[in-house]
Amino acid sequence: MYESRLLSFGTAGSKDRLSFLHNERIRGKIILINKILEDDEMKIIENSVTERFLRYISYDTQSKEEGEQVPSTTKQLELGKLLTTELKEMGVANVRMDEHGYIYGEIPANTEEKITSLGFIAHMDTSPALSGKDVKPQFVENYDGGDICLNKEKDIWLLTSDFPEMKNYKGKTLITTDGTTLLGADDKAGVAEIMTMAAWFLSHPEEKHGRICIAFTPDEEVGRGADFFDVEGFGAEAAYTVDGGALGELEYENFNAASGHVTIQGKGIHPGSAKGKMKNALLIAMEFQALLPAFENPMYTEGYEGFYHLDHMEGDVEGAQMAYIIRDHDREKFEQKKAFFEKAAEFLNAKYGAGTVTAVVKDSYYNMKEKIEPHMELIHIAENAMRKNGVTPVISPVRGGTDGARLSYMGLPCPNLCTGGHNYHGKYEYVCVESMEQTVNILTEIVKSFAVGKNVD
Repeated sequence: MYESRLLSFGTAGSKDRLSFLHNERIRGKIILINKILEDDEMKIIENSVTERFLRYISYDTQSKEEGEQVPSTTKQLELGKLLTTELKEMGVANVRMDEHGYIYGEIPANTEEKITSLGFIAHMDTSPALSGKDVKPQFVENYDGGDICLNKEKDIWLLTSDFPEMKNYKGKTLITTDGTTLLGADDKAGVAEIMTMAAWFLSHPEEKHGRICIAFTPDEEVGRGADFFDVEGFGAEAAYTVDGGALGELEYENFNAASGHVTIQGKGIHPGSAKGKMKNALLIAMEFQALLPAFENPMYTEGYEGFYHLDHMEGDVEGAQMAYIIRDHDREKFEQKKAFFEKAAEFLNAKYGAGTVTAVVKDSYYNMKEKIEPHMELIHIAENAMRKNGVTPVISPVRGGTDGARLSYMGLPCPNLCTGGHNYHGKYEYVCVESMEQTVNILTEIVKSFAVGKNVD
């Protein structure tokens, strides 16, 4: 068993052996002060991508489902302001943040050779599923492969029995939560990796490259990350989202996705005289769920298998609401699922009366595979960049969504790359420091490969 070390974000004192960073907010900026204490037992790996990551997760950027405005929460703009400042200070050109919180910048080509303008995109927001406020990251140095205590007081553990892939990181340095919040590696690890890659090219002007376009987006976690993305202004001919999981993940297939909202109108009658009169909206809601295929459920599906997912339910006898997500990689099966969902409502209306159940289905995004397949050089170059850095590519379908899917349908082919994180959207989230470092190397190699016009098999 392994007890993680708390990374404190307060004034670092000589007696505080666990202190790594002293963060001080001055005029809306975070000024990072490194403080590595002399301690033979504790050596925290210091590197640029880790420093950036820790700085970014100190900002609460949780998005929210409610409402239609973008960004859904104004607090996302605070991190946006910081990133805008950092981009300008490191020398990125044409940096701007628009009224919706989208950030753009570019590193101009430093050669007259014709090279593809290449983009890298990550999102700033964190999931509404769990708070991202006051994140207290913990370092596990030279991880021994065992269970990790996240919070001794609350008895919260990161267990290898639940997450056996943890054992792959024996000897590495992990950053975990303290069990009370998510970590924010989704997708601040991606933000940090892109920023670090950009800084490297700006500090190595001798390395020839084409135009490198950079963008950070709001509200990806609530499905609105591409709503106001300026594809033309971004300026890239192709791009990668850096928003995946474990090191080596490379994805160009994702779910077709839709949201399903069910409203049930009941009729409340005193239960003592309810026979033949009451319509219990809660029971009808349960009946609606029971009509859906029991095993087409996230609990029982994997790989290319689709599902109906009841994400939220509330109500009483008089009325009830249910929120679903409907997903399938296969477009024909996706359309069948949506039709079946609506037929379930029709069946209940025939049984309980017209207007009892209203089902509204709205498409969210589609499988980007058909848009990426004409541009498979994006995949081949990324695979080669991974192998060159000693990483085995793992190509698998995304069982979820990515801004890259919508952007691909907006004319910007955009597969998805790894970040090095695990267990997103919850208190068991963690990221491997060495994986973040490797991802930076992979991004750098991708840019180099495009610059030399490298052909890969």
